Amino acid sequence: MSHAHSSTADHGHGTLGSYVVGFVLSVLLTAAAFGLVIKRVLPPDTALLVLGALAFVQIVVHLVYFLHMNTSRAQRWNLIAFGYTVLAAAFLIVGTMWVMHNVSMNMMSR
Repeated sequence: MSHAHSSTADHGHGTLGSYVVGFVLSVLLTAAAFGLVIKRVLPPDTALLVLGALAFVQIVVHLVYFLHMNTSRAQRWNLIAFGYTVLAAAFLIVGTMWVMHNVSMNMMSR
């Protein structure tokens, strides 16, 4: 009886080395964010932008190194589902902010 999958087949899982790289990058990005806030090395507006950029890079690190998302053909549906999720979340967040802003503006005028 033959097996369809061999034990050496790649099932989309990362290697120990890739997990270590992802972990080290995550720790460095988290430490950078904490250091930025604790040491107050930047003005608040600039710090907020840098923290947002660090958070975005952290998300990409997690997607690539831990969730193994890439642009390969095998990951196409996962990328489409992720893109839809991001789009839906963006609509929800922007729509909520727009409604709350309009409510605030209408309440202030009375």
